[in-house]
Amino acid sequence: MRFFIDTASIEQIKEAHDLGILDGVTTNPSLMAKEGISGQANIKNHYAKICEIVEGDVSAEVISTDFEGIIAEGQVLADIAPNIVVKVPMIKEGVKAIKWFADHGIKTNCTLVFSAGQAILAAKAGASYISPFLGRIDDTNWDGVQLIHQIAEIYAIQGYDTEILAASIRNSRHIVQAAQSGADIVTCPLKAIVGLLNHPLTDIGLARFLTDHKNSNS
Repeated sequence: MRFFIDTASIEQIKEAHDLGILDGVTTNPSLMAKEGISGQANIKNHYAKICEIVEGDVSAEVISTDFEGIIAEGQVLADIAPNIVVKVPMIKEGVKAIKWFADHGIKTNCTLVFSAGQAILAAKAGASYISPFLGRIDDTNWDGVQLIHQIAEIYAIQGYDTEILAASIRNSRHIVQAAQSGADIVTCPLKAIVGLLNHPLTDIGLARFLTDHKNSNS
């Protein structure tokens, strides 16, 4: 399973890169705004900076909801760098656009996926990735992890090439559950990734090793 970081923060992207586990980046207009980035030119420049750091795919989201607008925005985004993936919403016009992008060699990430039926449509249209929102599904008292498992099973049976990019990851436990359920990728905040390092027995064991080492040299 690959690790993407869900942020527009250059600092956090560099930190994840330096950790040696970063495979890609996902971001959106809300995350851009959080970093104080607005305006089409500034957003394009910021994507270009991210692509200079990250060798893997970088999802860049469109804001249009009509077919022509999605295509126009997606072409502009795809021209920024070879590793840009156009992030398209799971709506009727979005599915049509995904098919168009697939026919023209542009990779896509179908976002806001909340059901297996939506995942089937996105794969059928030729999406490179789908993003089921695990945490948001849990918020509605449905099981986000079970959805990922269901999609993974369907894709395996049907032979779809679309990869499952588990999104809306809230904590480190979600990452482990997504891996168990067959996700190809998780995209999450840096905090959740770093949280995988933590275990009290690791801290206790390390403290004991260091104490024993100190005592043996005193």
